[in-house]
Amino acid sequence: MGLAGGRELFHDAAVGRVSPAGVTELFRAHHLELVRLAVMMTGDIATAEDVVQDVYERLHRRWPVMRSAAGGLAYARASVLNGCRSAHRHAAARRRQVVRLASGQQPCGDTEAAAADRGALTAALRELPPRQREVLVLRYFCDLDVVEISQMLRIGPSSVRSAICRGLAALAAALGEDER
Repeated sequence: MGLAGGRELFHDAAVGRVSPAGVTELFRAHHLELVRLAVMMTGDIATAEDVVQDVYERLHRRWPVMRSAAGGLAYARASVLNGCRSAHRHAAARRRQVVRLASGQQPCGDTEAAAADRGALTAALRELPPRQREVLVLRYFCDLDVVEISQMLRIGPSSVRSAICRGLAALAAALGEDER
């Protein structure tokens, strides 16, 4: 079977599970989208590619027990977000370690500075709290609706709408567009 409307249709009715070919098709259909999502969240293509690769490794191991192939994409998106959160935590720990080892000297070549060079919007997005950044990226980059975001992040729809509103206001203020 193939893809229809962005949803995977790889289900083996005889076994009651998804077909092993489904993870390959999911990779072909959504790899670039997931890397772009990770780039938006991390600001670094190498880190994004590492995060997505780790997600596909876990997805490949988990695929035989998945009940539906449609859940594969949702699982992959949620795993990418979790991987990006972990990458942020690890990067922050590395920066603290560098500062401590340098005895007060500021590290040069910081990844935050590299992200700021990629454009004002990306820099402003990176300054948002993680939940606002995640919700905005999922809503406007991945084109998910409020209900899908709510289910993915396991928060209420009103929390999603609130995070979108606050995130957009913070982006407008950071970009100097708050007065229209």
